[in-house]
Amino acid sequence: MNDSSTNKWILPVIVVSQFFCTSLWFAGNAVMPDIIKNFAAAPAFLANLTSAVQFGFITGTLIFALFTIADRYSPSKVFFACAVIAALFNLAIIIQGISSVELLLFRFFTGFFLAGIYPVGMKIASDYYEKGLGKSLSFLVGALVLGTAFPHLLKSITAQFSWKYVIYSISALSLLGGLLMLVLVADGPYRKQGQQLKFSALFSGFNNKNFRSAAVGYFGHMWELYTFWAFVPVILTANKNYYHNSLNVSFFSFLIIACGAFACVAGGLLSQYFGAKKIATIALFLSFCCCLLSPLFLFSSSAPILIGFLFFWGLVVIADSPLFSALVAQNVPQQSRGTSLTMVTCIGFSITIISIQLLKLLAENINAQYIYMILAIGPAAGLIALLNNKKTKQL
Repeated sequence: MNDSSTNKWILPVIVVSQFFCTSLWFAGNAVMPDIIKNFAAAPAFLANLTSAVQFGFITGTLIFALFTIADRYSPSKVFFACAVIAALFNLAIIIQGISSVELLLFRFFTGFFLAGIYPVGMKIASDYYEKGLGKSLSFLVGALVLGTAFPHLLKSITAQFSWKYVIYSISALSLLGGLLMLVLVADGPYRKQGQQLKFSALFSGFNNKNFRSAAVGYFGHMWELYTFWAFVPVILTANKNYYHNSLNVSFFSFLIIACGAFACVAGGLLSQYFGAKKIATIALFLSFCCCLLSPLFLFSSSAPILIGFLFFWGLVVIADSPLFSALVAQNVPQQSRGTSLTMVTCIGFSITIISIQLLKLLAENINAQYIYMILAIGPAAGLIALLNNKKTKQL
């Protein structure tokens, strides 16, 4: 079976399922003001809440990679099981009388089972679309972006209702997404099942120079990405409080994060003509510039200037993500592709915790106008890795 004969509805189903299920990611962040009020937590609790999900995801991806889950078992069934369990843990945060420790624990396990959703979704796509993988993954990462932003939109729409409606809705979407994947997406024609545990598969990809280059580019991108997403509401709230304007923080947080979905798709389409590496390098350079220029814009007295800058940053900060994933996937053997994608994702998300916690620490000791410049470290490292390897495989 080849790509041209693949059912045209497979990719849309994977994309919709990915969107529904990854909405779990920032569900807690979207209702953060309510959580702070209910748990009498400090505003800095945002960093801990985000890190709990990230740490859970890292732990999950490590275990999934260690036992080569996505290569040994049906990826669609793994996706479904994880979507159901993650939805239940997300729902658990509305239980009356839980402590802040239990809240963090529930968010940790939500992140843990997201490890069977995001990288496994990419694995499923790679099993169907051997050619044009960069374009296919651009739609999947676009779905992740929309899923990440969607809780903020729900919060904006349901502002007059209890915050629990946001949690109910997102858990229901995750259940639906998992069911769609199970019923409508069979194992792909290019899937090669791994028959046994091979712990050597965890890091075998790093023996390939092209793989290393793409992976380091991805790691640098991740240093910046989730910290930016987590702090978008913080930036908007700080500007609103300082200048006493009428910014709708939830709504603009959604728009700024969600606009990256279009950048993912555009990057994937452009990569077909100019190559994934070239487009990824340009996007990474532009986001590097945004980090360095952030002090000039983030405390602007003009709300349109601030929002315009954040929109541009929201576009370029994510445009390279599916391209890096595609470059990684194309430079490992098919039978260990799921494990390699999961392992690289695990390391990338480990880096996000360091970045988020570092920014939280700096925010307590350094003028907030300058702290986001530290995010430039990641794109700089990624650019060096890409530019030092001129033979990275193009897609």
